[in-house]
Amino acid sequence: MLNDVLAVFYERDLRKLIEEVNLFKNEEDLWRTQGTVKNSAGNLVLHLIGGLNHLIGATLAQSGYVRNRDLEFSSRGVKREELVADLEKLILMINRAINGFTPEQMEAEYPGFFDKPNTSVSYVLVQLLAHLNYHLGQVNYIRRVFE
Repeated sequence: MLNDVLAVFYERDLRKLIEEVNLFKNEEDLWRTQGTVKNSAGNLVLHLIGGLNHLIGATLAQSGYVRNRDLEFSSRGVKREELVADLEKLILMINRAINGFTPEQMEAEYPGFFDKPNTSVSYVLVQLLAHLNYHLGQVNYIRRVFE
């Protein structure tokens, strides 16, 4: 079932993101930008936490999460431990949500506009996984460039 595969991939990739956050030798480098690098690794992590909590948690799992997208890109200096704790909570929420969906719910229309009209929940979950991986690669690259 697609649910099982997605849950495994989300957990794997969010754990890889936790690993990347922890690999920063200097915690301040999580918030560093330079030249054409306009988003820090820390802000990309906050963006993933906010986006996935909103698009999966609040929209699909009715978690009550309220997103503040502007803060995802303007906050600075959030402690590494807080980022990791939020990612751990995110893993639990996504596992519960995805594993709780029936096949009918997976193919139902996503509640709200995503990137085109009439997209299914499964389509959105796959797109969000791809988005997670895009930013995971950026975080990895930023870490290696700055350290």
